[in-house]
Amino acid sequence: MKNNRSRWVGIVLISLTLAFGWVGPGAAEEPIKLGVGGAHSGDLASYGIPSVRAAELVVEHVNAVNGINGRKVELLVEDDVCKPEIATNTATKLVSEGANVVMGHICSGATKAALGIYKDKKIVTMSPSATNPDLTQSGDYPNFFRTIASDDAQARLEVDYALNVLNLKKLAVLHDKGDYGKGLAEFARQFIESGGKAQVVLYEGITPGAVDYSAVVQKIKRSDADGVIFGGYHPEASKIVMQMRKKKIDIPFISDDGVKDDTFIKVAGEFAEGVYATGPQDTSKNPIAKAAVAAHKEKYNGEDPGAFFLNAYAATLALLNAVEKAGTTDYDAVVKALRTEFVATPLGIIRFDEKGDAIGIGFSMYQVQNGNYVEVPLD
Repeated sequence: MKNNRSRWVGIVLISLTLAFGWVGPGAAEEPIKLGVGGAHSGDLASYGIPSVRAAELVVEHVNAVNGINGRKVELLVEDDVCKPEIATNTATKLVSEGANVVMGHICSGATKAALGIYKDKKIVTMSPSATNPDLTQSGDYPNFFRTIASDDAQARLEVDYALNVLNLKKLAVLHDKGDYGKGLAEFARQFIESGGKAQVVLYEGITPGAVDYSAVVQKIKRSDADGVIFGGYHPEASKIVMQMRKKKIDIPFISDDGVKDDTFIKVAGEFAEGVYATGPQDTSKNPIAKAAVAAHKEKYNGEDPGAFFLNAYAATLALLNAVEKAGTTDYDAVVKALRTEFVATPLGIIRFDEKGDAIGIGFSMYQVQNGNYVEVPLD
């Protein structure tokens, strides 16, 4: 009898076969080149590596059923370390290697830096994790799509939870000065100030990568805040939380999907307990999600997938489905297919609106409880 992992791997293969069809042997054609850009090293590699693995799993199974319309899929993987100045070089390299479509990048700042290069070359790009609203809402990047909701929705959830569930009245809003963190914090501040239920008693940008955040922790204490909302990533959040708790500042700390990562819990240790973070809605009961996670464990020595794995899996499926439905890698045809053709993914059956946002995808609130992020009720 097959074990459960093998059974789920089989389900992945069946679902992909149904999605892309079985095409019999035919004349060899040029491969479809799928670029994958993101943080594959450095402090934020825990976000980028799951995306690479998601792409590997999807491509492996698609190629097992003879590819897309008889064409095999080739992966082109390039590291941007989540740094905008490196992301431009990463994008240039993927373009020079002949990428037809790109899954990535991971961080909003790096994504924004790369998008202009892809736009000029008419290459469709889809991120599993870049949440800055302007990436879709500005209209500047018609080539961009994503399988995650934007920061305005995330900030709204954080503020609503802080005010209506935790009943906080005086909030310190911090950010890391980046496109992602500062953008989210700006929305949070606007929502707090326009709601009339609470006030922002401290609004502060911090320096990413600093060793010591005692100055801003002291400002939190002096502000008499009864809660903190932080826009940014887990390396800075873990240090701030640790220093707050050591100073006996035990007020709620609420952050974003840049912090909803097991690495934050590992680094912050006991001080992570009770921290809140928004993240993609839990779709773990979705059959394709179960199969994808099982396939990951089968291939990668029993490891759990990590942050944004399912979003990346969905993005890879969506891109390749669009190419299959379009019957070509032509830019206009792929864009049309993304906006009109539904695709079954670990996040549900999705397509994309005119701006590039996935329809029906949102955020949930999670809290660290006994060393794990657990989804909590919103009321």
